[in-house]
Amino acid sequence: MPYQHILVAVDLTEECDPVMHRAHALATSSNAKLSVVHIVEPMAMAFGGDVPMDLSMLQQQQFEQARERLDAFAIKYPYLTAEQRHLAYGQPRQEIHRLAGEQRCDLIIVGSHGRHGLALLLGSTANDVLHGAPCDVLAVRLRKPE
Repeated sequence: MPYQHILVAVDLTEECDPVMHRAHALATSSNAKLSVVHIVEPMAMAFGGDVPMDLSMLQQQQFEQARERLDAFAIKYPYLTAEQRHLAYGQPRQEIHRLAGEQRCDLIIVGSHGRHGLALLLGSTANDVLHGAPCDVLAVRLRKPE
């Protein structure tokens, strides 16, 4: 059965290009809707959750910069309308799963660095997304530039 709605999780780096190309090819061949999401992680997570200062202003700036970067990223992909671009704030796995459920996605696509060993195969975010996902997950192997 062909996919109907594909959600692509991106980190807005150049490494996302092969992931977007694969997602677009799948969406085109399935005649599926394609959406993209970028997750902004709370700064407190980088500090183990215990931060002795208010980071709300910095986090708001971080979110606004991420919005600008997502809009600039989408220029390369004219088939992505504003309604197909999502920016979320929180823990990546939870936010990707939440959005996939809300949008009724039947496939999530993430990038994978394909390192050695099962734990490193997907990378931490891709591995997290796989567990408990509300739909199929496709990991697109990312290759380092030579």
